[in-house]
Amino acid sequence: MRDLVEFLCRELVDEPDQVVVTESRDDRGVLLRVRVADGELGKVIGRGGRTAKAIRTVVRASAMRQGSHAAVDFDD
Repeated sequence: MRDLVEFLCRELVDEPDQVVVTESRDDRGVLLRVRVADGELGKVIGRGGRTAKAIRTVVRASAMRQGSHAAVDFDD
C-alpha cells in the first residue's frame, strides 16, 4: 500500500523526488503519512479535498482486499 500511495502522489506533484511516505502499524491497521515539497500539498489534497478522498478510498479498498485496514494522513 505504501508503494501505491507513493506512486499516486508522485504523479500529482511537480517535484516527485520530494514525496515521502512513511508507514506505521498499530492494532487498528496501517497509517500512511504523506509529506510533499513546500507549496505542493494543495495538489495532493485537491479542490475541496476530492483528490485526498480518492486516494484514501483507493488505499482503503486495497487494504480490504488484503484483509487489513489502512488510513492516509497528509502532513505539511
